[in-house]
Amino acid sequence: MLAFIIRRLLQSILVMLAVALVSFGLFRFIGDPIHNMVGQEATAAEREQLRQDLGLNDPVPLQFARFVGNALRGEFGLSYRMARPVTDVIMERLPATLELALISGIGALALGIALGVYTALRRDGWLSQFIMSASLIGVSLPIFLIGILLIYVFAVELQVLPAFGRGETVRIGWWTTGLLTESGLKSLIMPAITLGLYQLTLIMRLVRAEMLEVLRTDYIKFARARGLSDRAVHFGHALKNTLLPVITIAGLQIGSIIAFAIVTETVFQWPGVGLLFITAIQFVDIPVMAAYLVLIALIFVVINLIVDLLYFAVDPRLRVQRSGRGH
Repeated sequence: MLAFIIRRLLQSILVMLAVALVSFGLFRFIGDPIHNMVGQEATAAEREQLRQDLGLNDPVPLQFARFVGNALRGEFGLSYRMARPVTDVIMERLPATLELALISGIGALALGIALGVYTALRRDGWLSQFIMSASLIGVSLPIFLIGILLIYVFAVELQVLPAFGRGETVRIGWWTTGLLTESGLKSLIMPAITLGLYQLTLIMRLVRAEMLEVLRTDYIKFARARGLSDRAVHFGHALKNTLLPVITIAGLQIGSIIAFAIVTETVFQWPGVGLLFITAIQFVDIPVMAAYLVLIALIFVVINLIVDLLYFAVDPRLRVQRSGRGH
């Protein structure tokens, strides 16, 4: 177990270094940030002095080494657009994104598993057929189109939900939440549905397919032959083995929810790090863009590590194989 964790940690470090190198190299050639930081009246000497102060004239390896060293301390320099520490700017926006991702992820996971099990056990019923047909909407339609349709129906026509923004928030230490206010909860409904609909349909279809396959295995037939009730067979044996591959997919989907929140946050003007990243692209704010990609990569790496450990703990076959190799 310890060797498994160490090997995964080393792989995670290599992945983070690769992401840091790619993000640093890409953003170095997308434009000159000095043009967006100073006005047209700035002289060439003033522009050169600002470039020197920001370290943009240093050799590229030195800039990358400085970037990695600062990133290890949680520092990504100053935002070119706002002239504020990038870490402070991201920490202000991070609660909005994490709250949106958490609510949509939990909803997608809970409903996806429940609907997947139901459609597998009642696969010939009309309600199961309707659910499977309706799930094509979540798979086929782009995220931004789903968001626009929800805004048109519930904000423009029915006028029951706000079209944009996060609503009123409450500060708890450094964290800000809208879950404790009525306007915050209303503002969260449409973005959470938009962001979680694709993940919900994906998890539902995966659970249904795995459940149908498990129900055809021999040990399920033996469990029925022993006289076990349908409830015990379905939820005590079949569902437990069905959730093994779901753990991997669900973990990756949580990371995808955070990464793909950019589109949802742009449609609903949700004040998260995704919208911050889009604004940073428009103003060529390289420190913010690099910090965002490193943050997303870190989230993926951590979730991947947790999923690997959970899979190792849940599936006894992996432990038996590794103990057998050790002997």
